Amino acid sequence: MTDLTQEPAAVDRVEELLTAMTLEEKLAQLVGLWEGRGGTGEGGDVAPMQDTMQAAEDTLEGFAHHGLGQLTRVFGTTPVEPVEQARALIAKQRWLQRNTRLGIPALVHEECLTGLAAWRATTFPAPLSWGASFHPQLVQEVGAAIGASMRSLGVHQGLAPVLDVVRDARWGRVEECISEDPYVVGTIASAYVRGVQSTGVVATLKHFVGYSNSRAGRNLAPVHAGPRELADVLLPPFEMAVLDGGARSVMNSYAEVDGVPVAADEQLLTDLLREEWGFAGTVVADYFSVAFLQRLHGVAGSPADAAAQALTAGIDVELPTGVAYLGPLAEAVRAGEVEEALVDRALRRVLRQKAELGLLDPDHDPAAGIDLDRIDLDPPHHRDLARELAEESVVLLSNDGTLPLRVPDGGNPTRVCVVGPNADDTSALFGCYSFANHVLAQHPGVELGLDVQSVLAALDGEFGIGAEITHVRGADVDTDDTSGFEAAVAAAAQAEVCVAVVGDRAGLFGRGTSGEGCDADSLELPGVQRPFVEALLATGTPVVLVLLTGRPYAVDWALERCAAVVQAFFPGQEGAGAIAGVLSGRVNPSGRLPVSLPRSVGAQPYSYLHPKLGAASPVSNIDTAPVRPFGHGLSYTTFEHADLRLAATEAPCDGSVVVTVRVTNTGTRPGADVVQLYGSDPVASVTRPVVQLLGYARVHLEAGASVDVTLDVPTQRLAFSDRRLVRVVEPGRIDLFVGRDCATPELEAVVDLVGAVHEVTAADRRLVEVGVTP
Repeated sequence: MTDLTQEPAAVDRVEELLTAMTLEEKLAQLVGLWEGRGGTGEGGDVAPMQDTMQAAEDTLEGFAHHGLGQLTRVFGTTPVEPVEQARALIAKQRWLQRNTRLGIPALVHEECLTGLAAWRATTFPAPLSWGASFHPQLVQEVGAAIGASMRSLGVHQGLAPVLDVVRDARWGRVEECISEDPYVVGTIASAYVRGVQSTGVVATLKHFVGYSNSRAGRNLAPVHAGPRELADVLLPPFEMAVLDGGARSVMNSYAEVDGVPVAADEQLLTDLLREEWGFAGTVVADYFSVAFLQRLHGVAGSPADAAAQALTAGIDVELPTGVAYLGPLAEAVRAGEVEEALVDRALRRVLRQKAELGLLDPDHDPAAGIDLDRIDLDPPHHRDLARELAEESVVLLSNDGTLPLRVPDGGNPTRVCVVGPNADDTSALFGCYSFANHVLAQHPGVELGLDVQSVLAALDGEFGIGAEITHVRGADVDTDDTSGFEAAVAAAAQAEVCVAVVGDRAGLFGRGTSGEGCDADSLELPGVQRPFVEALLATGTPVVLVLLTGRPYAVDWALERCAAVVQAFFPGQEGAGAIAGVLSGRVNPSGRLPVSLPRSVGAQPYSYLHPKLGAASPVSNIDTAPVRPFGHGLSYTTFEHADLRLAATEAPCDGSVVVTVRVTNTGTRPGADVVQLYGSDPVASVTRPVVQLLGYARVHLEAGASVDVTLDVPTQRLAFSDRRLVRVVEPGRIDLFVGRDCATPELEAVVDLVGAVHEVTAADRRLVEVGVTP
């Protein structure tokens, strides 16, 4: 994308167009068009209340007489052949050039959370898997691959990543999130942004802000986060992605925070985002959220009122299709109820972004950069990245030595029984924003269009003649049907080991057990999967439990009784091979939990970032301690952490703390360790978490190898909102430890922050600098 600060001619072009536009032409640039979704609800909604919220006119020719700001999901609404649709998109853009007075092409956006959400495009692991990898550089490469696919089709903007910090495991959209730790969210999301935008495609941060903190984990439920929680937990990832990732677009949250819908909150969308952080890109509305100000929140009395509030707050573009920002807003402007200067403010941002993308160039050719003969949305390089991320994200939760499974090279094969509802179901590998589950699920009979193995098929290929594999489904994900138990139990009883593959079915608005609008009132495995696994355990055959889920479940009973438990968070199209590799030992597991594994639903909402009173207490009978803590993950090798060293035992409040630790692979095989540095502030002016992650580093070591890992931690990592609600770093003692996870200290040290209280600004360094030396 072009930097307009270096292109005065482009700035002049923006002002020239703005001056020449009629009011209708201005407003046309501030809206999207979702063609073919005019209130039909065909195939099931893929956005909240979609069937009642769309405009009556949904064809380009009928809608865009005055121009058009954005085209919505040209490739991601129905299964369309990519090459043919790219050709159709070129024709649409040329229609806009030839049939509107100013000839401005539309910006095209698509969903891209687990890969470009289009037919036949690579489906990468879901964001919880990104978090489990603790590998920002790899996620950046994945982002670049996704951006390249979008660019090859003529798509300009991707609606990802999600920066919502996990606060309650019951929420259906946990699978779209990266972690319960704001720093992990911020670093990995920023890496994804850099990757996507390196290809010239705009990344969009969502959902700004508070969405994941909804009451009781219900989708779109009110958010009762105080200003301190907002500032210290929910906002930092967005700040990092704007200031360190360079994100060019932000999407508002549907949430109402303490009674104020974000779509109408000028303090968040303008004062904080733009004036304090210096964000210069576009703010786009989450689908229908402008209309929701009237329809759902009840803070607007009419569509014109909703439009006025959203525009004033700072929403530049109404998506997915313009309703309130067209006729109603035009009438309000002409009646003097809304200043046209507010329209111009949003329009400048929109046109500036179009100029950055080359859409305002006088000789712009919509076909430029689109090679119809070479479009390939699932090339080998993308599959390799999907495989690598899947392998690095699988978390080994427990293991009594059964894993890796050992099968003979010859002679009698090992008898392996593979059971469970997700064993032979490729859709179980995908999240709700994958094209497979987001769109194809509404189009039965259309092929997936990707070469994807189920876990069953991957295990068969992994072990070959060394294993005699039998398969019985045994149970469903989300029904009460137990009729398959008997056959599965009989097969397990005859096997030497039983692999039970259970978990979630991703879907939308109640059409699954995980995903948007698929919230949980229990954290037991859905349906009858727990009694199913317990029946398998009763046979006495060792059971390896594989969890294919979109959220962490309460599986303490399984951790106590199963031979091993393996967690994969919707690992994508190469996920089955990653799981099979972990079970065989070809892949050494290196994933770490990006979220705590809950003990019960009664402990929700829960985060490891809790103050003392958030822990188990004699004044309550609820044990909040997770059964596996944030950061936990086992390996087939062993790592030793030793020789923790501080560059200095004192650091100024506006400085940094430099920590070095020696890491050695003391096992017999190569593996990756995630070095985790935690800190706690024992005495502060407000209550602080008992522990918080300060920095991390993923390091791969050959057997016997050692490295020094240095983490240069800016003191801003210890900042919090004081009693004035000012973000500060206070002087005082900080306890540090390097551990296997947030609950297992191995090496400890103390550093003193000295000097005056430091008030944090956007100019402060946020990122930990990592160094690895032999």
